[in-house]
Amino acid sequence: MQPFALIRPTTLLAARDRVHEHPRARLFRAGGVDLLDRMKEGLDAPAELIDLRTIADEKSLRGINPDPAGGCQLGALVTLAELAAAAELDAVLREAAGSAATPGIRNLATLGGNLLQRPRCWYYRNVDLVCLKKGGDACLAVTGENKYHAILGGGPSFIVHPSTLAAALLALDASVDIAGDTPRNIPLADLFVGPKQDPTREHSLGPGELLLRVVLPPAPPGRRSAYAVAKEKQSHDWPLVEAAVSLSLATGVMTQVRVVLGHVAPTPWRSREAEAVLENQAPSADLFRKAAAAALAPARPLRHNAYKLPLAQGLLREALHRAADLPLPE
Repeated sequence: MQPFALIRPTTLLAARDRVHEHPRARLFRAGGVDLLDRMKEGLDAPAELIDLRTIADEKSLRGINPDPAGGCQLGALVTLAELAAAAELDAVLREAAGSAATPGIRNLATLGGNLLQRPRCWYYRNVDLVCLKKGGDACLAVTGENKYHAILGGGPSFIVHPSTLAAALLALDASVDIAGDTPRNIPLADLFVGPKQDPTREHSLGPGELLLRVVLPPAPPGRRSAYAVAKEKQSHDWPLVEAAVSLSLATGVMTQVRVVLGHVAPTPWRSREAEAVLENQAPSADLFRKAAAAALAPARPLRHNAYKLPLAQGLLREALHRAADLPLPE
């Protein structure tokens, strides 16, 4: 790891000014889990790191607070452990946060860092390889080992988005507040950039912009939600597939249905095909099977990852059954 200076500003404005002065030499730091990994791997060598944890004038960076319009605001520096323990949050988000990594990492890793981390693809993480994401000519996963890569929305890069929280937050119709020259609030889906837009990026933040918080809108009456995940070996492995769902059952039929899959595409994958099958219908095992089939119908697996199709279907059915409080079939 190359030497670097650690800068600890006390105001958000001071942090942003520092980035504007030397935009190529600065990287924001919160929990720093992914950034420090990349530095140790030789992928990043910033001259300075700006530590957001010392900012005193932006308390909302840290808290889980009521939103003036209803719902709540989640500061970018809230840890995964805090999210997992917050009884006021929807089950899908608590379950996703509680499933990530290990207890030690959950106590350190932050909401903002989880959403903005870089891909865990082994070709991207190998400092000796120049893949498409690092400015090369091709995604090396296409002809190489692609067991963990995308089956939906891939091309020209086939990474999967690494965030554990993104699918759950997308299922809750979250938006994000961004600080910059012009402060803005955008739907969470617009934060993510797919490889067809720019294969070298995963988010839409501009130079000097900072993710301040995630905003959750008020829950519709009777909302229920659930999260399901499969990992290969240990509890702290990266997911193979995730499924996050939310729906309202206030009238006995499902409305405002959201179905999102994680670790199957370069961005969190919202399945409008599955939602169309479920919307305004009474929950049933047969309907959930049809929705799961519809969600994976657009999938185009690579040579080694076709196993993700039945796995994703099964996890989606599990999440729907739990959200609707319908027993899983034997």
